[in-house]
Amino acid sequence: MNSTQAEQREASKAAEAVQQATGRLIGILNDSSIALLVSVGHQTGLFETLSALPAAPSVLIADAAGLNERYVREWLGGMTTAGFVDYQPVEGTYLLRPEFVPVLTGAGTENLARTLQYVPLMSEVAPKIVHSFRAGGGTSYEDYPRFHHLMASESAAVNDASLVEAILPLTGCVEALGSGIPVADIGCGEGHALNLLGATFPASTFTGYDFSAEALATATAEALALGLSNVRFELQDASRLDIVEAFDLVTAFDAIHDQAHPAMVLKNIRTALRPDGTFLMVDINASSRLEENVQLPWAAFLYTISTFHCMAVSLGQGGDGLGTVWGRERATDMLRQAGFRTVEVKEVEEDPFNAYFIAKV
Repeated sequence: MNSTQAEQREASKAAEAVQQATGRLIGILNDSSIALLVSVGHQTGLFETLSALPAAPSVLIADAAGLNERYVREWLGGMTTAGFVDYQPVEGTYLLRPEFVPVLTGAGTENLARTLQYVPLMSEVAPKIVHSFRAGGGTSYEDYPRFHHLMASESAAVNDASLVEAILPLTGCVEALGSGIPVADIGCGEGHALNLLGATFPASTFTGYDFSAEALATATAEALALGLSNVRFELQDASRLDIVEAFDLVTAFDAIHDQAHPAMVLKNIRTALRPDGTFLMVDINASSRLEENVQLPWAAFLYTISTFHCMAVSLGQGGDGLGTVWGRERATDMLRQAGFRTVEVKEVEEDPFNAYFIAKV
């Protein structure tokens, strides 16, 4: 092969690589657009409506969902081209393909339409994130008006299915909870996990801490609706928690990595625990090493949600900006540095997104 042929071959390889890159970006353009349509379908109940109907025209679907037909018809066009819906042009009917029903509908953990709600949420703060790239700083929790509710709906699906039966036994505290112990939840949000525990273990007492008054109002309302006298919620910045040896069990569900000062929060939790107390920390199941996350199916999402929310809100408070993907290794090190005697990392089949850290005083 002469030099001219070699150059032509290299040019052809380069052109093919550019073509592949172009296809990749077009795929991303399509997929991100579909994510927005999925979010609409989830919020409007269209997926639930479709799952309950046989093949039907857009007029009937819109009527069953109580929605505007013209918008529904255009949305159905997007769902058809995405491959979620089968369209019969002669009859003019649409049918949600059966394999998509479990991953787009229902209250279970299989419903990924809930998770895709993060895409439009991140889009809302994109201008502020771009500004932060240039000027530093970050965002505030007030920039994400739906975030607490979205997080609550995500975690509720896991907790309803697994908290009592699969997750809590990891702590070794089930028997003690039945007899009665004081428990705290740090960054409790809308409080569903704590209310679920309160209803299951009436002999124990439960206190939820969060700095969102709006989320705590929802938590308190649910506790009242359930008639729980052993659960209460307090407005509290976890980095300023000043409680000594008051709890036998402390939990934190996906709440530590976006704290302004996570190391301080972990130390405060350690101080709040009694001798032989247990800390259950549920957080992202990823490595602290980028190279080990490349093959993780949802790694790109984790780094994106970190950039657009978790890291950004920490930096916006003048915090450390730990980020979503702090990883199992760093999390374990920080728990030990906070004074915990032993740390175990476990997994739950129903929740592949999270790792379960069991830290003992």
